[in-house]
Amino acid sequence: MPKKVQLEPHLSVQELYTRYRTSSGLVERSHYQIIWLLASGHTPLAVSQVTGYSRIWIYQLLRRYNQLGAGALSDRRSSNRGQPPQLNDLQRAQLWQVLSGPAPDGGLWNGRKVADWLSESTGEQISRHRGWEYLREMGYRLKVPRPQHQETDLSQQQQWKKNFISS
Repeated sequence: MPKKVQLEPHLSVQELYTRYRTSSGLVERSHYQIIWLLASGHTPLAVSQVTGYSRIWIYQLLRRYNQLGAGALSDRRSSNRGQPPQLNDLQRAQLWQVLSGPAPDGGLWNGRKVADWLSESTGEQISRHRGWEYLREMGYRLKVPRPQHQETDLSQQQQWKKNFISS
């Protein structure tokens, strides 16, 4: 026989059901449904099959509910600000200055060269892809004029443009 889980009595089964049915957020609603089903006597395996969540997540949610109460069932993604940016404003300004000049080897700037320069200046390992993202973010574009044919005759081109009839 499967082991039943222990729930702290923060809310009654009826209160959990009411919050499950009246919750407007989808994540919060599914969290209340999971805890309500567990409080109703269902096993984590049965709750997993009904809701589609893994048993590991159900146990994590149960642990969080037992420790923090009903407030732990809200959608906490909005409070997650993510990782801080790799470059601060001063480092971005320095990168902008460096990009306005020639590349260290005299060629054009690319993701690898930017990543190498950033790795050297910050002391952290920066990937080539991240270097390319910084190039794109700063609006850097490859500015090379289109090649012209060596046998180009400008007078013939102008004459052709004047005589061209659009249909």
